[in-house]
Amino acid sequence: MVIRQSSPFGGRTRTETLLTLRLLDESYAREIARILQRPVSGVLKALKSLESDALVAGRTEGRTRLFRLAPRYFAYAELRRYLERLTEPEDDLRERIGRLRRRPRRTGKRL
Repeated sequence: MVIRQSSPFGGRTRTETLLTLRLLDESYAREIARILQRPVSGVLKALKSLESDALVAGRTEGRTRLFRLAPRYFAYAELRRYLERLTEPEDDLRERIGRLRRRPRRTGKRL
């Protein structure tokens, strides 16, 4: 990953989490951890600090806490453009997200 050379948002996990949220639009901690191949605890810590910095907004849906880039952030459009530029060289991250299953499996379908 290219972002290992630079961490403009304070740390690798914070930066990778923001890039993943930019590509997914909305996700939960375990899914982000699976994509980034990092421990869930580290991703949760990054999400909590990003939420306290108002870069990320979280909401609860059922028992799941979903996160996305904060649309009320004062520089939301600029942040999205900047993250888009940072994700351009991240072919590996884009590939892992592309292989991600985002819908439920049909009932009775064999694995």
